Amino acid sequence: MDRNIRTVDDVLKLLDGLFAPEADRWTADGASWWDGFYTDRSKSVPFFVAKPDESLAAYLDRGMIAPGRALDLGCGPGRNAIHLASLGFEVDAVDLSPTAIAWAEERSREAGADIRFHCGDAFSLSATELGGPYDLIYDSGCFHHLPPHRRISYLALVDRALAPGGHLALTCFAAGQMGSELPDTAFYRHSGLQGGLAYTPESLRWIFSDLMEVELRRMHDEPPGSSYFGESFLWTALFRRDVQVLP
Repeated sequence: MDRNIRTVDDVLKLLDGLFAPEADRWTADGASWWDGFYTDRSKSVPFFVAKPDESLAAYLDRGMIAPGRALDLGCGPGRNAIHLASLGFEVDAVDLSPTAIAWAEERSREAGADIRFHCGDAFSLSATELGGPYDLIYDSGCFHHLPPHRRISYLALVDRALAPGGHLALTCFAAGQMGSELPDTAFYRHSGLQGGLAYTPESLRWIFSDLMEVELRRMHDEPPGSSYFGESFLWTALFRRDVQVLP
């Protein structure tokens, strides 16, 4: 007889188990799935390009965010982390996949970028390992691959790692364009994420209601010759944490 539920973390892990083996894609055991994904670098995957997101470049060009400490969640081959480092950010970059991290490290060496890469589950890494608080948490495509219950872990990470006055910037699947529009409860009935979750602007505003919205728009399509990555099936959102005034 098992009586294993005592903490919120126990509940989250129980719910992870409902999605096995798909749960490997967001837990520390997910390296094998993502390693297979990143092994063939010649695949026609849009975000394999060595280009930063157009939205990230726009935030910087328009002075909406400034260099500081940055955390890149689900960094993949490191394209956004390298761009941030090139502009003076002190960057930590995290990914589950050793293959993705190896590719990112290779690219960063070629670019002469100084980045601290971490291979593992960002939710499980300690504050000491990550080195926050961060002025910017950047997420290009991690959030929409999480099941509904892991939003709790995501928000907890943002709460402990984002500095007062810091920014959270993310891209995720746009409802009507990419991703599943099933209600949250349906994912548990199907025991699968249907390739990723789609979001509306209203759902993003509600989930991140503890932060102030700076900008929420569709990502701009970028042509092949552009210096930036851009696909219009994604939302791009920038939120800011209020500066906490001490009494």
